[in-house]
Amino acid sequence: MEKEKILAKMTLKEKIAFCTGADAWHTKAMAQYGVPGIMMADGPHGLRKQPDGADMVGVNASEPATCFPPAVTAGATWNRNLYEAEGEAIGREANAAGVSVVLGPGCNIKRHPLGGRNFEYLSEDPYVAGKMAAAFIRGLERTGTRASLKHFAANSQEYKRQNGDSLADERTLREVYLAPFEIAVKEGKPGTVMSSYNKINGIHASDHKWLLTDVLRQEWDFDGLVVTDWGGLSDRIEAFKAGCDLAMPGGNHYMEKAALKAVKEGRLSEADIDASVLRILSLAEAAQKDTKTCRKEVDWAAHHRLARTIAEQGAVLLKNEGELLPLAEEDFVLIGYMAGTLRFQGSGSSHINPVKLVNMTDALPGVPWEACCDAAGNVTEEELKRAAALAASRKAAVVVVGLPESFETEALDREHMRLPEGHNQLVEAVAAANPNTAVVLLGGGAMELPWKDRVKAILYLGLPGQAGGEAAANLLTGKANPSGKLTETWPLALEQVPSSETFGKKNPEYRESVYVGYRYYDKAKQAVAWPFGYGLSYTNFTYSDLRIELLAGAKNGGSTESGSDSSPVCRVTAAVTNSGSRAGAEVVQLYLAPPQEGLFRPWKELKGFARVELQPGERREVSFELDHRSFAVWTGCTMAAAKAAEGGWIVPGGTYKVQIGASSRDIRLEQELQIGGETAETPAWQKGSWYETLEGKPDRAAWEQLMGGPVPLQPDPVKGSFTMDSTCLEMKDHSRLMALLCTAVKLVVGKRFGKDPDPNDPAYKMVITSALDCPLRALVINAGGLLTDGMAAFLLKIANGKKKEQG
Repeated sequence: MEKEKILAKMTLKEKIAFCTGADAWHTKAMAQYGVPGIMMADGPHGLRKQPDGADMVGVNASEPATCFPPAVTAGATWNRNLYEAEGEAIGREANAAGVSVVLGPGCNIKRHPLGGRNFEYLSEDPYVAGKMAAAFIRGLERTGTRASLKHFAANSQEYKRQNGDSLADERTLREVYLAPFEIAVKEGKPGTVMSSYNKINGIHASDHKWLLTDVLRQEWDFDGLVVTDWGGLSDRIEAFKAGCDLAMPGGNHYMEKAALKAVKEGRLSEADIDASVLRILSLAEAAQKDTKTCRKEVDWAAHHRLARTIAEQGAVLLKNEGELLPLAEEDFVLIGYMAGTLRFQGSGSSHINPVKLVNMTDALPGVPWEACCDAAGNVTEEELKRAAALAASRKAAVVVVGLPESFETEALDREHMRLPEGHNQLVEAVAAANPNTAVVLLGGGAMELPWKDRVKAILYLGLPGQAGGEAAANLLTGKANPSGKLTETWPLALEQVPSSETFGKKNPEYRESVYVGYRYYDKAKQAVAWPFGYGLSYTNFTYSDLRIELLAGAKNGGSTESGSDSSPVCRVTAAVTNSGSRAGAEVVQLYLAPPQEGLFRPWKELKGFARVELQPGERREVSFELDHRSFAVWTGCTMAAAKAAEGGWIVPGGTYKVQIGASSRDIRLEQELQIGGETAETPAWQKGSWYETLEGKPDRAAWEQLMGGPVPLQPDPVKGSFTMDSTCLEMKDHSRLMALLCTAVKLVVGKRFGKDPDPNDPAYKMVITSALDCPLRALVINAGGLLTDGMAAFLLKIANGKKKEQG
């Protein structure tokens, strides 16, 4: 395909139209130029390919595919090779199905435990999230399928996700929320990146030139295509300027006339449009080539085994008092609805139709089982009595509980960290009847467990995918040894979370800055249920022989004045030994504790990890390299300075502690390292502020200092101020016509879910929320041509009272 020649033949109108998709899942084909359309499909833990003609409402209607464990479990493996293998398997399934781009992985930061899509994301820590995402991308793209790294960026809540504004200072963005994407882009080299719905400091991600061009393309050398999230295009003119190439879904003409007019009036350069067209042509050319060379038959059995291995390695043993686990099959009973109907994935656009599903009862057919509760977790007194009687009949009882599907779904944040009350009652009843009670816990994030001190063992499976029942059986009976480690801290209560006062607001203020997850809890000395990096095993591990070797570029006692930020400073080596009687795996974690004088910093930050499999008595050395970036902070310099060789990153000089541990709070080895560097200027306002003391919650006045000045509160839109960014829900109380539109949307969506849709159906909840609380511009985009720009503009005038409503 001669892209430049094709571009030269295209009219301006054709070029603008080419940058919007053909339908829900395809890019436009241009047969007159020999340009094929390509298909995209949802991921990220499996292939969600919808049949031809399907729209975004048919969320769960998709072709069968392997349902791997979602990122909450896959991330807990800390196994880059395994996650890379998952990416490759999904790529092979996509390739066989004719899908050229898989929408994943997701590597947004888990800022708050109630984030509605936390189950789709890897960690609260940018380093492990970025490294794991890069591995997944490498595996996927090895098959010729392209990844779409998402959701770029600062997309850490579902409430008002399509028109909310994430307000954060640049240091917070650089060190926490952009960092996983930077690692994934530089090391994984994805073919596409997906812009998020939300605004970032007042500008929608799709229109954000600083984000998409200055940072992503110029600083990180990304040379692929940027695609919007579905319905996430804000302003087509500004998006072209920003470097956002492809608007999805297609089937609409949103702002195409406006873009054409802008070019003719000199407000938009045709060169910006040409750049987007060339990037789409490049993707189509690569897809055409790879379709011919990479397509192979899918080994479904092998993919199922891989899904089981990921579930086994991602399971986290939270408690095992008296070494209750593992158990012989004849020694325990199973209790709980979820043992027979496994909660194995989340809800929303990532929902996979599994080729096979193994429940715990399928994998343990000889173990007595009773549900003793319903799908929602409701129990009766009679069911509690039956549970207690069954529990008392064997040496041990295993209760399977967790978050029902309705508790966590895309488009809606969780309301609390609690389990259904019936689940708590069930655990309490079983524990009272049998002191040898173990709990298997299912769900996509941190939970409050009021009974945790009254059971002997807790095995957290997260969301274990289609082979989750087999994995659970193998772990409970000792055929597999738990080795997963938490990639997010489990607080004792929501009140502890530093972002608890600003999460879930339309315009979330990231007042906590870099103090996310363990970065906050550890420095603030907060007691937690389980710390970041935590997880037990059926064996034990000892650590020894920490050594630090300075490398080139670390002159004068570790001075870092030479070399790029990826130049190695030192090599860290430590030994780990399996001191128990079972084969097992340990995740060795390297933390760097920076000097606490000067600019505020966390007590420690993860800078390396390695998963090591060891036989009993086996000893192995692990090695890590720390580069300049490992020690660096972002100084908040201007963009001009950021484009220099070292960017805005500087390495503050001082005494650092290199720590090797089994979790952020279980440091086994430590050694000091003197690093010569620069002085990070400490702002005058920092002294005595929350950012130094971490007492209470971060206050708005200090945060505004961090932001560089006052941040006006944004009032809710009212009649007369509505824009295309306003939603039906925001306008319905001010306009009868908008109220009627809401009713019509409910009827249309409801028909897709049957005559009388269940309001607790997570798919229905997601779609109805997404439809009613999406901006007017997104309704135009998602309507497939049924609602035009002109019609939307007319509705907007009525909502604002500029045209009289009839009736």
